[in-house]
Amino acid sequence: FFQPEDGIRASSTSRGLGDVYKRQNEEHQLLNYKVKGFGADFKIRYGFLLDKLELIIDGVYQADNFTDNRYSPSNSFDRKNFKKFKIGAKYLIYDPKKGEVEKPNVYSYFADKKFKWKNLIPAISAYVGMNLDSKNNPFTNTNVSGINPSAAIFTQSNITYRSVITTNLILERIGSSQNDFEYIVSLTHAFSESMIGFIETHGIKSDFYAENKMNFGVAYLFSDNLQIDTVVSVNFKDTPQIFNVGLGLSYRLNLNAIKSALL
Repeated sequence: FFQPEDGIRASSTSRGLGDVYKRQNEEHQLLNYKVKGFGADFKIRYGFLLDKLELIIDGVYQADNFTDNRYSPSNSFDRKNFKKFKIGAKYLIYDPKKGEVEKPNVYSYFADKKFKWKNLIPAISAYVGMNLDSKNNPFTNTNVSGINPSAAIFTQSNITYRSVITTNLILERIGSSQNDFEYIVSLTHAFSESMIGFIETHGIKSDFYAENKMNFGVAYLFSDNLQIDTVVSVNFKDTPQIFNVGLGLSYRLNLNAIKSALL
């Protein structure tokens, strides 16, 4: 499976493109505004160096209509820009299962499938990157523009042969007037070889913006290289209140197959 969640896994690398189209709905009770529009979240990933190093380009583009209801008549205007555009690299520091070969317990089915505490020990990756922000961006602090660094720690625990827990701890735009701290914790479960479900909590904390939302979704694997997924995002406050529905598509480039076809 590709990864349908917002977060990034520590020990998985790939060569491909993922995109999620989202319908945006946002309402702020205190500031009395409404936002309706659409957005696209995308990731382009390329893994190499024995699958330890992965280059990642990821971004969030949004185009919407902002309606300020504090005035009569209401003041509406269109907005569009990247809420985030990053280029960076992730390196696998530690993999607890490296060199380990788990042999099935042929004497007991239940002993073979029971939970193992050692599976909670996570793989760990470090990430460094840079945010590229344009001037006069309606989705960032007015003083933010240019290049600002980003750093993160990613962990991944394969708690069972069907379930994975990932954690992302992220510092965005370090040293700028919008220095965000983000955390993303995801639980993914495979129902079959072709379908998985996931639940995720995503928090953001800074002087510019704070958020805590939940993502729920399912993904279906059509082939070894093609996957679609759907996601619903909600939060639990009204400053602002968010409800988004998304449809995603991921495609993996099999470079070995392409090279073989060209030879």
